[in-house]
Amino acid sequence: MNDNRAIARFVRHHFRHFNGAALVDAASAYRAHLERGGEMLVTLAGAMSTAEIGLSLAEMIRAGKVHGICCTGANLEEDVFNLVAHEHYVRIPQYRDLTPADEDALLARHLNRVTDTCIPEHEAIRRIEAAVIEEWTGADQKGEHYFPHEFMYQILRSGKLERYYQIDSRDSWLMAAAERDLPIFVPGWEDSTLGNIYAAHCIEGDIRNVHTVRTGIEYMMRLADWYRTKSARTSIGFFQIGGGIAGDFPICVVPMLEQDLRHSDLPRWGYFCQISDSTTSYGSYSGAVPNEKITWGKLAIDTPKFIIESDATIVAPLLFACVLAAEPEVRP
Repeated sequence: MNDNRAIARFVRHHFRHFNGAALVDAASAYRAHLERGGEMLVTLAGAMSTAEIGLSLAEMIRAGKVHGICCTGANLEEDVFNLVAHEHYVRIPQYRDLTPADEDALLARHLNRVTDTCIPEHEAIRRIEAAVIEEWTGADQKGEHYFPHEFMYQILRSGKLERYYQIDSRDSWLMAAAERDLPIFVPGWEDSTLGNIYAAHCIEGDIRNVHTVRTGIEYMMRLADWYRTKSARTSIGFFQIGGGIAGDFPICVVPMLEQDLRHSDLPRWGYFCQISDSTTSYGSYSGAVPNEKITWGKLAIDTPKFIIESDATIVAPLLFACVLAAEPEVRP
């Protein structure tokens, strides 16, 4: 897109030092990795879906710049919440000034706050809940088992929510992923709104087999098979947005395959970049510098490594635009 070219030119002209230069270098290496035939896993932590990362990530997926995603359960569901309830979201620009009484008033209005944005319970969560419960109970009655993202794929592909769409579905990264049948891994899905709802229905007996929704261990097994198969043919890169389980879970697949399953000559991740605001000290794993991952058998000495210490809501769209820009890269 011409917009991406203009953004890329601006970034390359102005972002010459420090985190700005790291952004340019990481984007250039991302493109070079793909141009050599490599593929890329993107990980999503935090509340990136509520931050509407779909506006840029969906385009990356459709353009074939993303080949797998590992995300939290919150990011999986919140992309769909935004798809069906965008007009009902409430933004709180002065959220730092809120008192406990103000927060309680938002609760009374069934508005769940994520920094400056409130997710409307009835229009988003409960609207999705009905569709998801129908899928869960149907699979349970038939003795079928699916991963959390597979249930979401089924719902989106069925069109049953289409009448509720309040944004262009092309701006939903999960819709783009469903269209390409992109591999998705969702560790710790239980730590999400829908995960809590699922547990409640298992407790009430509406769902008889708790394993109707497949688990994180099964996700690791599928990830191991995906990585082993893919890495035999091409180099796989690792682009991490934020920290936490979304990044920690998938990067461990390489030492697990090598050290625990004793696969020899297994390639390390072929590219690594993390956008993070975590402090790189005090034992923060999310803030660990890339070189530390060499000692764990996750990255190689010669793996291109980048860390951009900044706000992912600012950095990720800019970097994605640079990757998407279809023109030669020229540094100032």
